[in-house]
Amino acid sequence: MSKPLPVSLPFDPNPRAPRVPLPPGACDTHFHVFGPPNLFPFSASRRYEPPAAPIEYYHAMQRATGLERGVVVQPSAHGLDPTAMLDAIARSGGRLKGVANIGAGMADTELERLKAAGVVGARFSLMSDRPGDRAAIEAAIPRLQRLGWSLDLHIEAEHLVANAEFIRSLPITTVIDHMGRPEPSHGLDQPAFRLVLELARDPRFWIKLSALDKVTDEPLANVFDGVPFKDTIPFARAVIDAAPDRVLWGSDWPHGNTFEPGTVPNDGALLDLLATIAPEADTLRRILVDNPARLYGFN
Repeated sequence: MSKPLPVSLPFDPNPRAPRVPLPPGACDTHFHVFGPPNLFPFSASRRYEPPAAPIEYYHAMQRATGLERGVVVQPSAHGLDPTAMLDAIARSGGRLKGVANIGAGMADTELERLKAAGVVGARFSLMSDRPGDRAAIEAAIPRLQRLGWSLDLHIEAEHLVANAEFIRSLPITTVIDHMGRPEPSHGLDQPAFRLVLELARDPRFWIKLSALDKVTDEPLANVFDGVPFKDTIPFARAVIDAAPDRVLWGSDWPHGNTFEPGTVPNDGALLDLLATIAPEADTLRRILVDNPARLYGFN
């Protein structure tokens, strides 16, 4: 009998409005849609049992917080099946784009179909707990270049350092998810984060301030003035200082791969954290509106 998969907690069903109203056209550049599994089954090779998180619930979060645009990042729980992502994009009235998982066996005609449907990038991982390797990225780069897509790189600190020369050599627009997952307790001078700042100064690289609830070392209950995860603030501000025109923000809704009770953040609180990181209205507008519009082609 196979071992049951760990079950991820659901998202907060009561997102609150952020204290600072968002600028028109505000974009969440990193969220996922999971299922619903009766319509869009999960991959048999998934690592955990995700929460059912249909696009309708994401739109409810958008309405509550003031977000207007978004980029659906295809989760590993759906494997190489893009159907749930494409359904969300098709029903968005042009307000959503997508970042897909692609495999070497996918035909060019399939990739062209994804592009026509609103996909603007492909995601690859160099992580300890999931499939992904440099060979797959190297093989995909010519295809991404032909499509005009960016490379979305999900990577953690140790792999960032181990693959530094490879990453520096990437000849394509590359987005580093989750700030490269620095470890706050190791400080701003840790080698992985020094490399992130080096990459941020290179016009090929964009940095996402995303999944800060997974970057933090702080428990969700440890908040100040209602804002969680203050140990991520110096890292995010350093990224903004390095590349204010190539920084993006992502909620990581519905915060899958979260298992401990009391650790799922409220998405309004995450936007309060962003407003604390970037209190200037011009900087906030760049991160939420101007930068994602330029990278992903929103009108």
